[in-house]
Amino acid sequence: MTKRFSALAVSAAIVGGLFITSVPAHAAPSADQGAVSARAAVTCNKNQMSQQIANLKSKAAKLKQLGETAAANRALDEAAAIQKKLNACIKADDEASKPFPG
Repeated sequence: MTKRFSALAVSAAIVGGLFITSVPAHAAPSADQGAVSARAAVTCNKNQMSQQIANLKSKAAKLKQLGETAAANRALDEAAAIQKKLNACIKADDEASKPFPG
């Protein structure tokens, strides 16, 4: 009788553990939903980003004239990264204005 009771107790503990560990997985938002909400919170100042790109490109040109090619390349890389963000902002604005993108 004690073996049967022990087996039932262990089975109940295992089943209870399965329920406890599976509930948070169902309650958590999917990765896509989290990414959408995180992207929606980002705001872009297009004029400021364009000005930063222009400043970095002129800085890179000056550094290249002075012979600082490594620093010039870093400035150009930073300008390219900002340009990529700016393009993503423009694309997001264009797609957000459509009621059914696709």
